[in-house]
This record gives sequence, C-alpha cells and structure tokens, in this order.
Amino acid sequence: MISEAKLERVLDRFHAIEAELAAGKGNEYAKLSKEHAELLPLVEKIDAYKRTARELAGAEGLLRDAEAEMRALAEEERGALQRKLEELEHSLKLLLLPKDAADSSSAILEIRAGTGGDEAALFAGDLLKMYQRYCQLQGWRTELISLSESDLGGVREAVMEAAGRGAYAKLKFESGVHRVQRVPVTEAGGRIHTSAATVAVLPEPEDIDVKIDEKDLRIDVFRASGAGGQHVNKTESAVRITHIPTGIAVAQQTEKSQHKNKAQAMKLLKARLFDLERERSESARAAERKGLIGSGDRSERIRTYNFPQARVTDHRINLTLYKLDRILAGDELGEIVDALITEDQATKLAEVEASA
Repeated sequence: MISEAKLERVLDRFHAIEAELAAGKGNEYAKLSKEHAELLPLVEKIDAYKRTARELAGAEGLLRDAEAEMRALAEEERGALQRKLEELEHSLKLLLLPKDAADSSSAILEIRAGTGGDEAALFAGDLLKMYQRYCQLQGWRTELISLSESDLGGVREAVMEAAGRGAYAKLKFESGVHRVQRVPVTEAGGRIHTSAATVAVLPEPEDIDVKIDEKDLRIDVFRASGAGGQHVNKTESAVRITHIPTGIAVAQQTEKSQHKNKAQAMKLLKARLFDLERERSESARAAERKGLIGSGDRSERIRTYNFPQARVTDHRINLTLYKLDRILAGDELGEIVDALITEDQATKLAEVEASA
C-alpha cells in the first residue's frame, strides 16, 4: 500500500506552489513553474487513485446490502475497480520513485567516430540520422550545434540538441560505445569488420540551473576552416570559449556569424559544466549508473548492430531484436529506449520495496 501521508505531502506541496504562483513570486516564478509542471501528472494520478478507492468502498458497501439478483453485477463492478486501483497504485509507485533532477530537460548528444577509420565515421553518421528521426517522432526539435564530416560523407564528430520536455530522460541511456558489425563499402573481399562510435548524452541546463561568471571565461575568435581549404571564412567567425576554473573548452565554427557561434558554444559549455557538477555532487547517481547503464563511461560497450544477422543487441538488459533496419532508421529505436526505462524503473522499485 502507498503511504497516505506521502500522498498528502505531495498534494500539500502542489497547493502551496499554486498559491505562490498566484501571488506572483518574482525571482522564484520560473523555478516554481517548473516544479508545478513536474508535479501535475503525479497530482492527477493521486486524484484518480483516491476517487477509485472511494468508488471501490462504495461498491463493497453495495455488495453487502445487495439482493441476490444484484450480487453478480456488484461483484463484477468491484472486480473492475480493484484492478483499476492496482494499476493506479503501480503507476503512482513509479511516479513517486526518486528522480534524476535533469529528467525533464532537453538533451545534447555528442556522437564521435571511434575505432574503425572511415567505416566508424559512416556508422557515426548512421547513428546521427537514427537519433534525428527518433527525436522527430517524439515531437522534439533538433538542431546540429556542430558537425565534422569525413571524406566519404560520414561523421567524425557531431553535436546535436534535442529540445523537448523529457528528452534527457529518454535519451540518457544512449551514452556509451555503439558497435557495428558489417561489410564496409570499401571492403573488396566481403569481410565483416567491427567498428565503433561513442555517444554522450548531456542534460541541457536552463539558465536557472547554471550560472557562469564572465570573468571565468576566455573567449578567442579565429577563422573557420573547411575541408581541403574549401568554404573558409575570410572573417574571424569561429569562437572558442574556455572555462578557466575547470579547463573545459568548446569551439564552434558551424555558423557564419560569430554571434551565433558564440551562442552555440555557450550552450554546449553550460551543458558540460552542468553535467560535471552533477557528477561531483550526486554520488548516488554514480552508483545508480553502475546498475543499469554501468558507469556511463563512453568506453563501455552498450549495444551491437550486426548487419549480417539484421540484429541489434543491447548488452545491458540482454535485449535482442531482429529489426536492425527499422531501429537504425529511428522508427523502432523507441522499443529499446522503453525497455531500458522499464528495467530501470523495475530496479528502483525493487530497491524501494526492499528497504520499506
């Protein structure tokens, strides 16, 4: 059973936030609005749970007083309400699980070609297209922050923003090494090669999450360079921003405008600083990552895409699907994402129930 006291604390907090928002709290308004939006689905589920519990109590009272011919109908109604209440209780338990504070955030994906030369770059390009399509299906806006292509049209490195509520919650398990086994287009002998690409998923912080002191930044501008000397800007439009206290540096030269490059570089810098701070301050998060998704280190192999067998295997949850084309196209990636989220929730729920 769910603690009534816990449910009442949630409702009390939600109503307190509503009162503060109605009063127009200036400095806290953005933060309170975010918390209100995060609590709303939980509050709606609590209301449905309480309403169903009352209906069930009424049905049980009716059953006690029912005459013989009405007893079967009353039994049927009670059974349906009991099943509904159990489903609502399970949903509530999941919603009440400890959450990563960044789950509601948009996400930034960094995709880099790993071992395998040109074939690895081609595979990294495939992954980029897969994520772009998956994000499109979720209704999220995507934007390439930076892109470095290989000579054969692959991707050496790409940084992409996935802007949408909850994007990080769904994409965070994609961090790690993705391995591909296939015959490269450059392979004359038909031999299968193994290549890899790394993916890192960072939560995109809001301005209320990250504060950067201007004096901690060193900003350099330089001329953007293009492949083989082509498309080189004659003006210093490229921007490199270095955060002096941490040594983190980001460079951006995709846009022709220095102003736009600086804005994109700041967006990426904030994401990296936000993730660094989370890693430092949340020791529990580090332990959690070692469970389902391991350390989250980019050196950890998480998934294999095997072309000869049309197979995709996620090694963390031992899930194998024989629909490689559909997954790599992005159309069926959601099946893997949902399985990872379900497994993570089941693990957390078991831990909570074991400690109760």
